[in-house]
Amino acid sequence: MAKHLSDRDVDLVVSVIDGWDGKLSWDALSDAVEPVIGTRPARQTLALQEKIRSAFDHQKERLKSGYVKLKPPASLRIAEQRIRRLEAENYRLECENARLLERFMRWQYNAHKFNVSAEKLDAPLPFVDRNSSEAKS
Repeated sequence: MAKHLSDRDVDLVVSVIDGWDGKLSWDALSDAVEPVIGTRPARQTLALQEKIRSAFDHQKERLKSGYVKLKPPASLRIAEQRIRRLEAENYRLECENARLLERFMRWQYNAHKFNVSAEKLDAPLPFVDRNSSEAKS
């Protein structure tokens, strides 16, 4: 059974259409919005929404009319690349942080389970003198 789109989903689909560049089709749009709304909507589901159909038709006309997107200055392209890289790095670090928090909770549970006190867990590491030059005979 087809998923009914919420108002939020409709707004998200329209924003994807507004930023569309390249050949636009219902199948391509369905594929593009799948990660955004969490499911791949059918063409009919998208076309039934007046707001989506209107944005789709307007974008198709704009693309057919030969609208040429101006090439942004090099500084903007560089900034865009940096933003993309930083967003990817941020996402990676958020995932890593979530894994570490999960690991910490597992350690916390196991420490409690095996009666390891917080004092033992917080004990400082032993000092290692790496500058010792005693020669072994």
